[in-house]
Amino acid sequence: MATTTTRAKRSKRADDPTAGAPARGGAVAKQSTKPGASRSRAPLFDAALLRFLGELTQNNDRAWFERNKPRYEQHVRGPALDFIRAMAPRLARVAPHLVASDQKVGGSLMRIHRDTRFSADKTPYKTNVGIQFRHAAGKDVHAPGLYLHVEASEVFLGSGLWHPDRAPLEQIRQAIAGDPKRWRKATSGKPFAARWSFAGESLKRPPRGYDPDHPAIEDLKRKDHIVVTPLSTDDLLAADLPDRVLKRFREALPHFQFLLDALGLPL
Repeated sequence: MATTTTRAKRSKRADDPTAGAPARGGAVAKQSTKPGASRSRAPLFDAALLRFLGELTQNNDRAWFERNKPRYEQHVRGPALDFIRAMAPRLARVAPHLVASDQKVGGSLMRIHRDTRFSADKTPYKTNVGIQFRHAAGKDVHAPGLYLHVEASEVFLGSGLWHPDRAPLEQIRQAIAGDPKRWRKATSGKPFAARWSFAGESLKRPPRGYDPDHPAIEDLKRKDHIVVTPLSTDDLLAADLPDRVLKRFREALPHFQFLLDALGLPL
């Protein structure tokens, strides 16, 4: 599968999903119990979302955003929280340790405000919507997650691990090196190979201690273990978007499961 670095860079998150000891217990997906909280019978997003993001790209300043904040609430944050609520029971069926939280702060919806403290780019807002479904073990060590990225120019899903620390990365490399046949099976399913591609950075040379002639050497070189799949505007604006997202995620589930097993985490 082709490696796509640019797309993954656009999906760079302010907070990577980190996870500690494997969580114990049942499904952890969180959703609101308020009547009418979910709009699953109608399209969650509409074209006004993409228009807002496109205009924000051209007017990335606080004065413009404050004037247009009602649009943000109506067409961006509100529908995004509804999408998260709709995904909660769906994820609970296939990956019960992925958390779908509709909390406005600290939940699955990522902040639109950029952290500019250490950046030469001082524009205050992200020009994309980022929704992350973290693994429940994500507070103490890196763990795989699912991510939806929406901007005016593209929409995609990401599944896996972005910029893992040295220890979990080494665990994944050892799992690949130790069972290359299972790794190949996890990454060669027809739907997965047709629609998903690896993204992120790789080493130029084989990592220390690994055979340069190993059949999976290119995967052993990876510094990121994330795969991405594009979604169309029609997908984004469809009434059954949550089902479409779940269907795509199922295609990537063998790869996702391999990463979890390598890290000793439950699905």
